[in-house]
Amino acid sequence: METTNNSTSSSTDLSNHEKPAKTENQSTTLNTQEIQEKLTDLKTTTQGLNQSEVVSRLTQYGPNAIEAHEESKWKKLLGYFWGPIPWMIEAAAIISLFRQDWPDFIVITVLLLYNAIVGFWQDNKAANALAALKQGLAAKAHVLRDGKWDAIDATQLVPGDIVTVSGGEILPADLLLLDGQYLSVDQAALTGESLPVSRSIGDTVYSGSIARQGSMTGVVTATGNNTFFGHTAKLVASAGSKSHAEEAVLKIGDFLILLAVTLAVILIGVQVYRDIVAVGHWEWSEAGQIAQFVLVLLVASVPVAMPAVMSVTKALGALTLSKQKAIVSRLSAIEELAGVDVLCSDKTGTLTLNQLTLQTPITFNNTSTDDIILAACLACQKNSTDALDLAVLTAMKDPKILDQYQSIDFVPFDPVNKKTIGHVKDAQGKSVQFSKGAPQAIGQLCGIGEQAGSDQTSQQYYGQVNELARRGTRALGVARSNDEGKTWTLLGILPLLDPPRPDAKDTIAKAKELGLSVKMVTGDDVAIGSEISRQLGLGQNLLSASEIFKNDKDPNHIHTDTARAVENADGFGRVFPEHKYEIVKALQQQGHIVAMTGDGVNDAPALKQADCGVAVSGATDAARSAAAIVLTAPGLSTIISAITEARKIFERITSYVYYRVAMTIAIMCVVVLSYIIFDLQPLTAIMIVVLALLDDIPIMTIAYDNVKVSSQPVRWNMHRIISFSSVMGIIALAQSFGMVLLCKYWMNNPELMSSLPMTIDHLQTMVFLQLAAGGQLLIFIVRNRGAIFARPYPHPKLLLAILVTQIIAILLCVFGIFVPALPIEMIGVVWIYVIIWLLIASLAKMAYYKYMDRQEINTKSN
Repeated sequence: METTNNSTSSSTDLSNHEKPAKTENQSTTLNTQEIQEKLTDLKTTTQGLNQSEVVSRLTQYGPNAIEAHEESKWKKLLGYFWGPIPWMIEAAAIISLFRQDWPDFIVITVLLLYNAIVGFWQDNKAANALAALKQGLAAKAHVLRDGKWDAIDATQLVPGDIVTVSGGEILPADLLLLDGQYLSVDQAALTGESLPVSRSIGDTVYSGSIARQGSMTGVVTATGNNTFFGHTAKLVASAGSKSHAEEAVLKIGDFLILLAVTLAVILIGVQVYRDIVAVGHWEWSEAGQIAQFVLVLLVASVPVAMPAVMSVTKALGALTLSKQKAIVSRLSAIEELAGVDVLCSDKTGTLTLNQLTLQTPITFNNTSTDDIILAACLACQKNSTDALDLAVLTAMKDPKILDQYQSIDFVPFDPVNKKTIGHVKDAQGKSVQFSKGAPQAIGQLCGIGEQAGSDQTSQQYYGQVNELARRGTRALGVARSNDEGKTWTLLGILPLLDPPRPDAKDTIAKAKELGLSVKMVTGDDVAIGSEISRQLGLGQNLLSASEIFKNDKDPNHIHTDTARAVENADGFGRVFPEHKYEIVKALQQQGHIVAMTGDGVNDAPALKQADCGVAVSGATDAARSAAAIVLTAPGLSTIISAITEARKIFERITSYVYYRVAMTIAIMCVVVLSYIIFDLQPLTAIMIVVLALLDDIPIMTIAYDNVKVSSQPVRWNMHRIISFSSVMGIIALAQSFGMVLLCKYWMNNPELMSSLPMTIDHLQTMVFLQLAAGGQLLIFIVRNRGAIFARPYPHPKLLLAILVTQIIAILLCVFGIFVPALPIEMIGVVWIYVIIWLLIASLAKMAYYKYMDRQEINTKSN
């Protein structure tokens, strides 16, 4: 958000490029006749409403409160039990219940509930965005009813009410100002303008803005959801995009369900053929046997721990990010952040310091730099908290010099004269006046004409003013009078700029190295944004958001031409809440994964809609609630660290997905293939459950694994995931079925049988051990693209977890726990066999990537 200091506005409206943008939500200043027409339309007068009219309008318009209709929490909670992966887990739990496998049932049920509760808790945070928005509304309002002024709850205001607002109050509704001198309004939280703006009779001010100075009376033109503020809240309620991770898990679930159903049909078909065609009769006991086998197959097909492992990996990653000053409020944002290719960053306070800084003064009439700064300081109130005054006062090298001057009078800034005047007495007792303000106002004060053909001083002065405006730099004119204000001498111009953060340029360069396109989004004028953008190396193709979206009436349906223009722009000026939301929607429409930074109410809709909303340091409650990641350190540098860490987390998760899908394919297929060819069951149900525990619980340490960080955004490539997992699954299947063949050969070889007899029980245990060992060693294959021993090496925690697991698996086989006991010699055979296949799988993996890389090159060349 484009923020401002909480200060009065003594020198705003310095040049025409600082006036707020006009959109369909804003109207130009109304004249007396237009104001009267507006009062007529609202069916009210400057005397306000009576009680009966108020009651009628409350019924018609409802209370002055944000009302958003969102999906019920119960429906959201039940949604986490619906979908391919939940269905599979639920089916496995039901099967375990009927088979009275209580340990299996408890583990599966706990995993199901854990996944649902974590997801629901994270999703529920979105509702907090609306609650935070509501807190920004005024609590009380001063209203004229039945001819009397009264203080009432702001929720009871209706269109047509006459209210008064003063400095320090939050505006209770959208108002058309009717009476009073002027009102300085801080609407940064709504519009993103970096300084308070001055409003006078005929201007519209918005609910949720803060009155900084002045006092005026206005008529309520809109309340509740119909206000500019309410429109922002409605955007928050409707915003939100589906996580790419959720879509990926759904597709993986669909793939595994389809495979399981296909294998089940094949299994049933083979058994029915054997019983009816080959044998010639059918018995219901055979149906029960088939059903039991299908249930075993279904249990094998369910990656029950996949959501839990992914959640744990993301949670540990979130802990790491928190140490880097990035708090993750929605775990799915980690995958989104890893895939972000467009970063939309607000300007003030994120790319800049949010501190107006005096640049090198431009002097006239032989004035020194120190003299013009001193003059400007004497035209300020000494204890002013105004952003412009602070910039001037801070530039004073020796503030003690100001103590040599005695203040006689001070004329504060007003929106008509657009200048301040300080009347002081110097050390010699001489009366002097100093003035600072809008360049045009100071020019007129000094009698300098702005028309073409004016004298050389006029041409130089206004030429400098126009050049500063073109570069997006604010300007203050400064003048002095030695004769009680009768004549004034121009001293010069003070350029003021909110400078870029010292780390901003390097941060943006690093972002580009990571494959990100950074776009500036600011409520300030395009010229101001363009200058900062130029200094930061972002490019100067900034567009006015009002212009680019003027033909798009529905923010949820952006025209293709508009979306392309947004995609090609380097940034946007004159941005309002609906524009930020539309910018995100347009980029998403073009296939981009978008991160949006912000810290104000105006940013909340876009933060929630973005794939990864980032609330920057000092953000409002509304922004933090709507965002997926909250930064606690200023600037963008934390985001770059977060993106790097997120890509590491993404690589770990994809490694696990490769491994888990491949092993699920291998287990299901070896069970069906062995049954079809040899009419035997290579694994028992308890073996499958133990395998799931041995494989998935230790593999959670993959959350600590060392990975190579991608130089480009990474996202879920389902073709790559399914194809690579299938290749690895086929290799694992060949390995497991090869073990079945080896055991069958052993059983049919008299010499081997005489030296070391083998039974079906031994065969099952050897297949079990092969899957336990070969399965976990498969993680070393899929965790990188290179050779198995290539850098980066596995993390010690991962190595230790797998080592301990393998020792446990061997001990189970030696002592016959859960599985038939296996001789040490057969255990040695299994391990030699597994190591040989480990090298084969590594070669197959490198061949796969080499082929895929060649295909991608050919595709790009065509």
